[in-house]
Amino acid sequence: MPLENLEEEGLPKNPSLGIAQAKFLLTLDGHKNDPKMRSELMESVKENNMAPYYEQLCKDVRWSVDTDLLNKMKKANEEELKRLDDILEDAEKNLGESEIRDAMMAKAEYLCRIGDKDGALTAFRKTYDKTVALGHRLDIVFYLLRIGLFYMDNDLITRNIEKAKSLIEEGGDWDRRNRLKVYQGMYCVAIRDFKQAAELFLDTVSTFTSYELMDYKTFVTYTVYVSMIALDRPDLREKVIKGAEILEVLHSLPTVRQYLFSLYECRYGVFFQSLATVEQALRKDWLFSAHYRYYVREMRILAYSQLLESYRSLTLTYMAEAFGVGVEFIDQELSRFIAAGRLHCKIDKVNEIVETNRPDSKNWQYQETIKKGDLLLNRVQKLSRVINM
Repeated sequence: MPLENLEEEGLPKNPSLGIAQAKFLLTLDGHKNDPKMRSELMESVKENNMAPYYEQLCKDVRWSVDTDLLNKMKKANEEELKRLDDILEDAEKNLGESEIRDAMMAKAEYLCRIGDKDGALTAFRKTYDKTVALGHRLDIVFYLLRIGLFYMDNDLITRNIEKAKSLIEEGGDWDRRNRLKVYQGMYCVAIRDFKQAAELFLDTVSTFTSYELMDYKTFVTYTVYVSMIALDRPDLREKVIKGAEILEVLHSLPTVRQYLFSLYECRYGVFFQSLATVEQALRKDWLFSAHYRYYVREMRILAYSQLLESYRSLTLTYMAEAFGVGVEFIDQELSRFIAAGRLHCKIDKVNEIVETNRPDSKNWQYQETIKKGDLLLNRVQKLSRVINM
């Protein structure tokens, strides 16, 4: 995907996920009283006369309601909705099905833009029932998915992803098929399914047009983050490190580039510094925020494992120097992950040596089979006792 502005290829930014991000930042301790962030969010609210959203926003971020502003926006909403209702009424009396559907769609889009979630969902569903063309039906489903992502309504998202899949199977075009993958990928990030998110994002790197969700730089950043935690080293090399479209964008994202290449090139001290920067970015991202601690922990384990795989044993001092941390820190980190069964090594505290003990995969599979077999036999015995009774 070339870097020139191709945002006109996307669907309308309605609702704008940038507003969801801004609202999320205002709930964080470091940004609660940020005047610039508050001003930017209120500018979007005023520009679109988002009276229903403004009321909910004030409750969520504990602002006092500006009654004059709210009444002014409500009046503007009423006037616009009356105008749209008049157009719809005229279409129903004097025009054809296509014009009626367009009028219904215009009203649904307006309700969506002002943040009336329930009203928008009802209006879009009525419009969907009036819509015959498969492409237009899919566009309505994408609206519903954006509303689901905006409010992070899991039920709304999952139901409409399934609906979109079934419509695409009926004969959806190439562009909408790829667009759905990006929507699915975003939801996978939100529910911590990084492996599936990586597959979906990598499939659409060269065909990305979903600018209604995010810009291309943000998309590539997300792709790199999820690929690093989800892919093994050979796949990361083939799909990301050597990916022409990704490399093209990474030239303008030096922090993300350093994060990716420092792990791949085994520059662990630089990687830990980059990971600290990434941690702060994820904490402020509305999609990743709930998972940033998990993500950072897994990436640290990945880096430790990558270093340990190359040696039968190595000193704690060497590991500490490699990662740019103290010996005591690396000792505590390794001990915690070894105890949790995440790292296959042991620490000789007397000699300050870390010895790897890679598990024999066949032996592990044998032990796992025996364990699962015992569980199955126990369940069968319990079931037979219930049946005999």
